[in-house]
Amino acid sequence: MPKLFIKYISIIVTIYLLSFIIHTIYIGSIPALLFMGLLLLVINLILKPILLLITLPVNVLTLGLFSFIVNAWTIMIADYFVINISMGGFRNSLLAAIIIAIVHALLKDKDRIRD
Repeated sequence: MPKLFIKYISIIVTIYLLSFIIHTIYIGSIPALLFMGLLLLVINLILKPILLLITLPVNVLTLGLFSFIVNAWTIMIADYFVINISMGGFRNSLLAAIIIAIVHALLKDKDRIRD
């Protein structure tokens, strides 16, 4: 499968499953969730490299851990523009960013094993 589609699916599944675990994450409808995933994917493609370049000194000092903060910011930006979804603040966005990164890394490792 194409990498962008895998990343899109991992974003959607992670946010959907987190809404069952964390009660402050609200998903109003499935189309809103699909739009959230698409918007987050676009933000990650366009805005995230700019944010990572701006925060490069801090990211180097924290040995790359600040990139999770940048990912949480992108989730919060996407959350701002989607009406029927509420991530419930920075902490939930950070948790979603960490879990999305883990799921994406696991799927990427599974892809390497098949090749």
